[in-house]
Amino acid sequence: MPQSWSATGLQSLRRGASLRPRHPFQSLRPVLWTQPLTSWQLQCIQELSSRRLQRMPVQYILGEWDFQGLSLKMAPPVFIPRPETEELVEWVLEEVAQSPCTVGAQGGPLILEVGCGSGAIALSLLSQLPQSRVIAVDKGEAAICLTQENAQRLRLLDRIRIVPLDVTLEGSWAHLLPWGPMDLVVSNPPYIFHQDMEQLAPEIRSYEDPLALDGGEEGMDIITHILALAPWLLKDSGSIFLEVDPRHPELVGSWLQSRPNLFLDLVAVRRDFCGRPRFLHIRKSGRQRGCPADAWPGPQPARVPG
Repeated sequence: MPQSWSATGLQSLRRGASLRPRHPFQSLRPVLWTQPLTSWQLQCIQELSSRRLQRMPVQYILGEWDFQGLSLKMAPPVFIPRPETEELVEWVLEEVAQSPCTVGAQGGPLILEVGCGSGAIALSLLSQLPQSRVIAVDKGEAAICLTQENAQRLRLLDRIRIVPLDVTLEGSWAHLLPWGPMDLVVSNPPYIFHQDMEQLAPEIRSYEDPLALDGGEEGMDIITHILALAPWLLKDSGSIFLEVDPRHPELVGSWLQSRPNLFLDLVAVRRDFCGRPRFLHIRKSGRQRGCPADAWPGPQPARVPG
């Protein structure tokens, strides 16, 4: 293998593709490395290698990637789910298993995901919580379409409502009230500090949507919108689970303490597999003033699929 291939991660391309039996790289699993390749396989390898040399992420090159045991379609510029986010999903599953209060009226939680991207979080939760239902929102058309396609591939469309929505717009919460109140809000929002964007790897800067990465000056722009929105949508004692930058637990804690009218408490911080404080559990501690749980403003409630 040429040195330039190894330097840009083509070995990871081979490893990832070898897990997909319909892909030409299946012929490069170790037991077959010494066997001649067909002309078609060589052509495919050359084309895929050329893309990788241009620093295209392996996930986009292969067109699919695994997340929580699900094979999801990947396509630029939709955000690529990271391994850390699987830990966020696992924490949500633990909370649902341990807390009967998270189980909704239909036997499973009603979950809102903000910024669904490829649908990785929403579809993982649906697949492992058979009675759950999800409202998945994103402002990006490509993300909405990809979540829709992945939900269809996994036969989960009957329990998910996919909504194009920008949560930073004034009054955006009103579009979600008909489905609520929610048991859980889950999000891996854009949380990178704006000044850190230039330090990202070329694979990220050149191919992934910057709006899915850039969280503003302190990485808090979307996080604060979610936290301001959540009290209107969560039932009493409902929870928010967020993936954040390691600098955010302290910032989020201070932000919430200065806004007691939101009735949100930071109850737990969890570290990722690298030991960095990465995930937050925030709980609604009581009714928000002016928004009693039994008097939702806006349109009449509509039934979520399922």
